Amino acid sequence: MTTAGSNREPKYRRIAGALKQGIEAGRYAPGDRLPGENDLMAEHGVARMTARQALAVLQAEGLAEARKGAGVFVREFRPIRRRGIQRLARERWGSGRSVWGTDVGDRDLAVEVVEVAEKDAPEAVAGVLGGARTWVRDRRFVLDGKPVLLSVSYYPAALVADSAITRHDTGAGGAYARLAELGHEPVRFREEIRSRMPTADEADRLRLAAGTPVVLVCRTAFTADGRAVEVNEMVLDAGSYVLEYEFEG
Repeated sequence: MTTAGSNREPKYRRIAGALKQGIEAGRYAPGDRLPGENDLMAEHGVARMTARQALAVLQAEGLAEARKGAGVFVREFRPIRRRGIQRLARERWGSGRSVWGTDVGDRDLAVEVVEVAEKDAPEAVAGVLGGARTWVRDRRFVLDGKPVLLSVSYYPAALVADSAITRHDTGAGGAYARLAELGHEPVRFREEIRSRMPTADEADRLRLAAGTPVVLVCRTAFTADGRAVEVNEMVLDAGSYVLEYEFEG
């Protein structure tokens, strides 16, 4: 333990700092196994708990991840670059392409449709859409075998009734293309972004390493006359995403 006014760090933090320097210097590359508890105990002359705490620091900071029965490894980071403006351009979904393709390129993306159902929306969403009854599309996005995003979209029930938005497969161009066909083309979008630690359910569904936060993105799509036609609530694995926004001044 350190005392007030002391500049000395606890041993586990000094060990964690040395490991971080090794990662930054390239001595431990992404995917490499870090020294285990026994290695750290022998090298630094510390107790097992101290070695365990040092490795836990790196996991909490998102630099490393534990693999059951194998050890602690430097986390591999191939960021998903979420281009917040380009992905929503009409020229994309209007030509039958998915907005998600802007983010992932040629990587292996699987979309798991958890639920498509008519139900009452949460009060805040109902207030935006002008009514509680909605069609809900609940999905999980899995990239290269790893869940990275949870997405729940709400649409006014009367507006999308009997359209492909109420089916598992919305077709080429997705829900925005179907809204345009219904005469309710989205032309303006608003996104609100914040971050927090995940709930237990979110951590389980996204298979998050301990200490990994999530980014919450709530997007509302509006028609030319200002009507809100979709509210999309997304939960992103913060360790997998870079949020990119490009503006002209």
